[in-house]
Amino acid sequence: MAERRSCFYADPRVTSRLCQAEEGNIEYKLKLVNPTQYRFEHLATQLKWRLQEGRGEAVYQIGVEDNGLLVGLSEADMRASLRTLKRMAEKVGADITLLREREVDYDLDRNTRKIAEVLVRKVPDDQQFLDLRVAVLGNVDSGKSTLLGVLTQGELDNGRGRARLNLFRHLHEIQTGRTSSISFEILGFNSKGEVVNYSESRTAEEICESSSKMITFIDLAGHHKYLKTTIFGLTSYCPDFAMLVVSANTGIAGTTREHLGLAMALKVPIFIAVSKVDLCSRGTVERTVRQLERVLKQPGCNKVPLVVSTPDDAVTAAQQFTQSTWEGERLVVGPTDEGRFLRLKVGSIQRNRSACRLLRAGQAATLALGNFDRSLLRKGMVMVSPKMNPTICCQFEAAIVLLFHAKTFRRGSQVTVHVGNVRQTATVEGLHGKDELRTGERAVVRFRFIKHPEYLRLGAKLLFREGVTKGIGHVARLLPPFQNHDQNQTLDQNLQEH
Repeated sequence: MAERRSCFYADPRVTSRLCQAEEGNIEYKLKLVNPTQYRFEHLATQLKWRLQEGRGEAVYQIGVEDNGLLVGLSEADMRASLRTLKRMAEKVGADITLLREREVDYDLDRNTRKIAEVLVRKVPDDQQFLDLRVAVLGNVDSGKSTLLGVLTQGELDNGRGRARLNLFRHLHEIQTGRTSSISFEILGFNSKGEVVNYSESRTAEEICESSSKMITFIDLAGHHKYLKTTIFGLTSYCPDFAMLVVSANTGIAGTTREHLGLAMALKVPIFIAVSKVDLCSRGTVERTVRQLERVLKQPGCNKVPLVVSTPDDAVTAAQQFTQSTWEGERLVVGPTDEGRFLRLKVGSIQRNRSACRLLRAGQAATLALGNFDRSLLRKGMVMVSPKMNPTICCQFEAAIVLLFHAKTFRRGSQVTVHVGNVRQTATVEGLHGKDELRTGERAVVRFRFIKHPEYLRLGAKLLFREGVTKGIGHVARLLPPFQNHDQNQTLDQNLQEH
């Protein structure tokens, strides 16, 4: 989604902002009072464009000139403009929600003048609802599962962990209160922005039917013992955002820094939720917030934290932040352990147990496939169109930076490589121009999978770890499967073009 910007500064003396961008889903309108029919048709077409840019959502800022000047409107003109915007939305099959209004200082007259920010939302014709995925990170016992249980069930916790029970999948999770696997919970919103959860709906199907926008929370493990599972959830499910949960009484502890670093390395937008504020004093909460601000401003993160304390802050913070599959389509799934792709037919598609006919790349769903040997399926496989002529590799070269290693990283080292939904142990076959690598150094490295070939894409983000060893990078070159590159060909020659 295009970057959003807001003119709703807390200080009413602010009278201008950046000029309107031609691209993106933000539209400035000084006023929309009694437009002609020709003008109305043009405005509706413009609204369609903004909705397309925002994947079904557009933000209209009324009372703002194209150059960013906050002029404001009288009460009568504002109401007339909102009525026109509602007519425009109805014409394209969308709904509008008034996000906020505020007065502005503009010295043309002494009358009260206002600007308004309006959300226009339309579910695309080929989708059942808008969908966002949020990965939930944080240290063990920080309250991740309890927070999700309260949000999705609509009931407060009883102080003994009742809210989190619906998220746990295994008996030992219930007994220990600690997540060890990846679980999913959904939270819906209707066209007016009202919450739809299990407090009003009995099943996931009812939530989907009543929602125009859906948030899928990916609850990940916080214990260091399950770090590989957490990394797999971050890389394979491609979350749109990451929520880092930090306990107010313990602050940044355990795996908190590591989870923050993983999200930063994978370039997943992050917001932080401070939990358990009722268990400690105001001074302790403020100390934890200051600690978070220091960490976010440090080199490596280099972020400007925005503390959300009001609904207006929440809207401002939120605004900072190509292919499809359909029923009956024939696809290929693979690679198998032997490096083959299986031809299959999609019988039906379900998302959150609700039937749908179309599935876009990156969306999560359940597919009913034709008859085949299910024992051939494994984690890390992909489903693509046979027209893509998918290729596989046992060896690949990656441009990496070694974040930490106790000694030296050299040929023969073995690490667990994460690339998207691929997770497999790989051996370092060689380093370009170097014999060894130390913490903080960069190099182009050749990896070889030790078990079976995988489907990779050039430029894909890569993360590897083994014990305390950690590194990030991207795939720079794919080498043909089963090819021996030790015969009269050096790594330097392979990498001249890089």
